[in-house]
Amino acid sequence: MRDLFLVRNAPWLASGALLTLLSSFGQTIFISVFAADIQAEFSLSHGAWGGIYALGTTTSAVVMVWAGGLTDKFRVGALGPVVLLMLAMSCLLMAFNPFVWLLPVVIFALRLCGQGMTSHIAVVAMARWFDAERGRALSIAALGFSVGEAVLPIVFVVLLGFLDWRVLWVIAAVVILAGVPVLIRLLRHERTPQSMTSVNPSRGIAFMYWTRSDVVRHPMFWCMVPSILGPSAFNTAFFFHQVHFSELKDLTHVSLVAQFPLYTAVSVAAMLLSGWSLDKWGTPRLMPFFQIPMVAAFIVFGFAQTSVMMSLGFVMLGLTAGANATLPSAFLAEVYGTKHIGSIRALAAAVMVLGSALGPGITGLLIDVGVGLESQFYWVALYVSLAIVLLWFGVRRYVPTKSIS
Repeated sequence: MRDLFLVRNAPWLASGALLTLLSSFGQTIFISVFAADIQAEFSLSHGAWGGIYALGTTTSAVVMVWAGGLTDKFRVGALGPVVLLMLAMSCLLMAFNPFVWLLPVVIFALRLCGQGMTSHIAVVAMARWFDAERGRALSIAALGFSVGEAVLPIVFVVLLGFLDWRVLWVIAAVVILAGVPVLIRLLRHERTPQSMTSVNPSRGIAFMYWTRSDVVRHPMFWCMVPSILGPSAFNTAFFFHQVHFSELKDLTHVSLVAQFPLYTAVSVAAMLLSGWSLDKWGTPRLMPFFQIPMVAAFIVFGFAQTSVMMSLGFVMLGLTAGANATLPSAFLAEVYGTKHIGSIRALAAAVMVLGSALGPGITGLLIDVGVGLESQFYWVALYVSLAIVLLWFGVRRYVPTKSIS
């Protein structure tokens, strides 16, 4: 049955994976590869670079609240190629930008089109196109994130030894442009005839078709917000400061990046397992617990001095990252239904993008004022622990599993 599922739905699953892969060019794990070059080019401190990144990313989070709702109005086959073209143009803007004052605009464009819209389109498509197999579809589509995390940083770090960093951004734009006709080909027949919310939408709790305004007034969403914010803020901060972190641990940048495939392998395993598990047991039973490994990861990163301990930290971080790729989006669809899932998930996406702005900005500022990154990681572990408790309370109080259709 699983093989038949893959065969029957190959074009749509592949389109989701392609979109998540190409979103990597607007993700922090890719942009941060060039952090040292950008800081040197524009004479920026850790705090200044983090502030610019935070400004551009925060603005993209605000725009995402509106832009994310476009997935409720347009087909993936129409919206996806346009967003990819905009992402490619953003890469070219980074490649040729000579002005420090324009850097926030470049970051805004990369984050909105990459981390924001490209990944959002993929996740909303999987949540809307699939119901009984939603978890499996989300986990397969999210493999694109994993491939991007495993391959792109180490490839581009190696290429930095031979090519100017601006040339590499041109190469990134070319790769994205090459993906556009592939996406169009895959989606020449969309799985849902019009990919609109009026086609067989599922209901959420209380047997309602929840709207975005309903969700904002529902306490469960606000119990969930710190858990949405946490991984985005602090995983982003970790990878954003990867060059500085490698220096703190007396590692070469390449040796640190070489750990990323381990992180990716674990996240893929966690992603596939969480996708299978949520189809079997539902997301409310799983949501309160998936961030526990992240607590352990940041404690380990705080004191780790050996490659073995660093590897353990990446394993723990990968467990949460993998589950985070499937569970929150499936949880929103399961709890609030799919009729307005594009605009509803746009809220969550805006929170995630906001987190990815706050994390690098706050940690960079703290580094500048003398609070070490390793010390900050212990506070991150405390924050995530409190977020877990709040999420557990919200699920227990507001999401009776028997009421979910």
